Amino acid sequence: MKQSFIPEDAPFSGEQRVWLGGFLAGLQSRAAITENAGALASQAAATPSLTLDILYGTQTGNAETVAMDAAEMARVNGFAPTVHSMDDVSMEQLAAMERVIVAVSTYGEGEMPDNAQLFWDELSSTSAPRLENMKFAVLALGDTGYDEFCQAGKLIDMRFEQLGAKRLASRIDCDVDYEDAANGWLTETLPLANDDSAGGITAPAPAAKAAGAEKSKWSRKNPYGSKVVENRLLSGKKSAKEIRHFSFDLGDSGLSYEAGDALGVMPVNDPALVTALLERLGEHPEAAVAGHDKPLGELLSKQFEIARPSKEIIAAVAEQSGDDELRHVYSNGDKEALEAFLWGRDTLDLLNLNPKLSLSATELLGLLKPLQHRAYSISSSPKAHDNEVHLTVAAVRWKREGREHKGVCSTFLSDMIAEGDTAGIFVSPNKSFRVPSDADAPMIMVGPGTGIAPFRAFLEERQATGAKGKNWLFFGDQHRDCDFIYEDEIAIFSKASVLNRLDLAFSRDQSEKIYVQSRMRENGKELFSWLEEGGHFYVCGDATRMAKDVEQALLDVIAAQGGLSEDGALEYLTRLKREKRYLRDVY
Repeated sequence: MKQSFIPEDAPFSGEQRVWLGGFLAGLQSRAAITENAGALASQAAATPSLTLDILYGTQTGNAETVAMDAAEMARVNGFAPTVHSMDDVSMEQLAAMERVIVAVSTYGEGEMPDNAQLFWDELSSTSAPRLENMKFAVLALGDTGYDEFCQAGKLIDMRFEQLGAKRLASRIDCDVDYEDAANGWLTETLPLANDDSAGGITAPAPAAKAAGAEKSKWSRKNPYGSKVVENRLLSGKKSAKEIRHFSFDLGDSGLSYEAGDALGVMPVNDPALVTALLERLGEHPEAAVAGHDKPLGELLSKQFEIARPSKEIIAAVAEQSGDDELRHVYSNGDKEALEAFLWGRDTLDLLNLNPKLSLSATELLGLLKPLQHRAYSISSSPKAHDNEVHLTVAAVRWKREGREHKGVCSTFLSDMIAEGDTAGIFVSPNKSFRVPSDADAPMIMVGPGTGIAPFRAFLEERQATGAKGKNWLFFGDQHRDCDFIYEDEIAIFSKASVLNRLDLAFSRDQSEKIYVQSRMRENGKELFSWLEEGGHFYVCGDATRMAKDVEQALLDVIAAQGGLSEDGALEYLTRLKREKRYLRDVY
């Protein structure tokens, strides 16, 4: 019942009663608002909101995941965190930050990840600002299998200190099994960022969920057992390669992804290699191993890396095997010579350098690293394939010393997983590799071989969303008649005007080798015009040679067509990176 503010016997007419009732109701409403505002202000005053800036540099998404986890923990501890991709942070913004947590991965051999390179270039320059008002801590991600373990984090940590910033906590360097170490470090470090003189946050803010989808329960440590609904050979019979298309059913997992993400696959080691290792050790697959709750055969199959030798086993064999060449290249610290010696060799190859070298199962396992997932660029758009995710994988095989060797995950999928079987998977988001947010922006994609994978997804995405932007694909491999994967689908995209331009480069179909970068230079004028129209340029594939050659070709095109010097072309490319119009998914 509506409340009356005027007594029944008050001497007012009906019209006066209506007017006066509204007036009094308004006064009461304003009083309630004032009272609520005061309560909210008191609550806000009792709840500290210390600013905290969390910076991440990532190549595959792990450091971004850590940054988001840090933000959730920071909110629980009463902070108001802001998460930044490093390439979004200017030096002016950095100089104004007071509390900073850095999560950064190391890419390749000690390199900065793509979204941290411009940040590092400015941070390491002589014009970088002083940071005396900053307190910081660095969480570095890496892989001890590489010489420059966590180098990106080490460099940023040292440079912040050089610029006058003060450490909240010592840097932590995390290996591939980073989750527990990272969470423990964050739990200890975040409270140190609270410099309130009262000595603690007495009224923590409630934990607020970050914007976006909830974090998936499926991860590297808890992969989803997905049924493979398609395992199809893409390459022709005469091809020197074996490239396959895989489709995974997401079932009731709730897994979601976007075009540009990667899919992590948990492999099982090659049974033939496991058997050969057991024979070399003189052990039975059911043998028990001290400190482990599973038999030796299962441990070698599912829990330890045995194809790629760890640094620890290389060191042990170099010391004990008596092999002069290995001992020489290892002791001299000649990185290139050591890589050349190890190329194509697995753990069994190293043990066999000296047939008399004897290791117990316990000793061997103590030298091995945990078996890791392999990440593959997703080759489908969820908008085109309901509750499915697709991969494009090249099965890696080679022979050495009369024995067949295999890529761990690629041949696990091709040889051990038939249609109807299950494989453990999880999604690795890659927000730094997406179709343009502007549906009208041109898109230029360079993806030879299996590098076409994310661009199949991009074209499906643009077709499904009705995007009007032009699309141009550079694709190539060795021979057109047996290596033109997804040829039928590409023809359909072209006919539907989803793919507006296609340039092919099959290197072995003529005496002169032609690559995708050759086609870029040949079509430099139009390529540059697409960039000038706001085009986004993408590269996917081999980082060691192809991606570098493509970048050089792009610089050549920019210089030639833009009438720029070498420095001018570099500045143009830097601008593309800042605008996130030059993106790479390389490995």
